[in-house]
Amino acid sequence: MKKASNGPGWSKIVSDTLMKVADKDRDVVAITPAMTVGSKLEDFKKKFPDRLFDVGIAEQHATTLAGGVATQGLKPFLSIYSTFLQRGFDQVVHDICRQNLNVAFGIDRAGLVGADGETHQGVFDISFLRDLPNISIMMPKDADECQDMVYTALEHQSGPIAVRYPRGNAKSAPEERPLQKLPIGKWEVLKEGEDAVILTFGTMIDLALDAANELEKEDYSIKVVNARFIKPLDSKLLKELYKSQIPMLTLEEHALKGGFGSAVLEFFEQENKPMPYVKRMGIPDRFIEHGSVNELLEEVGLTKSGVMDQLKEMVPTKEKRA
Repeated sequence: MKKASNGPGWSKIVSDTLMKVADKDRDVVAITPAMTVGSKLEDFKKKFPDRLFDVGIAEQHATTLAGGVATQGLKPFLSIYSTFLQRGFDQVVHDICRQNLNVAFGIDRAGLVGADGETHQGVFDISFLRDLPNISIMMPKDADECQDMVYTALEHQSGPIAVRYPRGNAKSAPEERPLQKLPIGKWEVLKEGEDAVILTFGTMIDLALDAANELEKEDYSIKVVNARFIKPLDSKLLKELYKSQIPMLTLEEHALKGGFGSAVLEFFEQENKPMPYVKRMGIPDRFIEHGSVNELLEEVGLTKSGVMDQLKEMVPTKEKRA
């Protein structure tokens, strides 16, 4: 179950950070296909009326416009819901990725969306984006990391880059501090452990830590890694995990088909070595119906008990470990 969140909305955090960067960098512009209100860009529009372009319900045009703006040396931030980015897929391929243009994508409503309804579940964007050359994809664990990822995306000048963020509110407000540019493809270890490791990101971080801490009471030692870059993967850390022969559990609020877990499996297959012990948890191969986020997570097994049970299956019993 997701914990109650009392902080600002994720969309608001992104918009406020966008304004903070735009204050100092006149090249930053925002583009959205009729989502000015939904993505909380009203304040940006008031402050920079000539630097926000709401093109209406025209996702393909918004995507191509972002590419065109990038060719002129500006820094476009395309704010768009995950489910609506699907409509602009061809433009992402040919008008942005093929030309390796510096476009920052703000993928709003990434993951399960609750009240927004069945058609808005943002559980496919990793699958249809990560197969494209040149693009990078990341997702924050909290408000502070969200700020840094928006800044990183706007400062990134090596091709397209996407920041995914969920519907709803963060647990707390971001700190007032200088923004930091994150090293592309670098993960962080949040909890050390020796028996197994959970590789996860974004909305699943709290679930992973809760499960790991609960298992600690039963004498299991579980490492938790914030795999905040979904593409590129942290190859150095993955190779270290491979050498240790530690069982790995990938956890994602996204479709399993073609998702983050699939990327991890592909990485090890390309190493041309015996496959390590990897299990995946995520959204099954079906459309998820309408319901609250907690109800839907329960339905697909993305719960603390579900994660604990999976890890217990993967880790030898205490007797065998002794």
